[in-house]
Amino acid sequence: MRYDMMKFETIRSLRIDNGYTQAQIAEYLNVKQNTYSQYEVGTLNYPIDVLLKLADFYNVSVDYLLGRTDIRTPYPKK
Repeated sequence: MRYDMMKFETIRSLRIDNGYTQAQIAEYLNVKQNTYSQYEVGTLNYPIDVLLKLADFYNVSVDYLLGRTDIRTPYPKK
């Protein structure tokens, strides 16, 4: 399904566009590089806590990471 592929492509594109390695992002998320690699290719679904950390790290909305919108701007926090 295209929706599923988008959510994995987005985290890879953001990482590359911002000049980070998988190892750097994995360290930030406190996971092994192999685990993060599996998030990027869609072998593993990333958990909600990882989704939230990535959204904060890249300053984008969760909906953007999931491919539900093309608008990167995060929502105001409560």
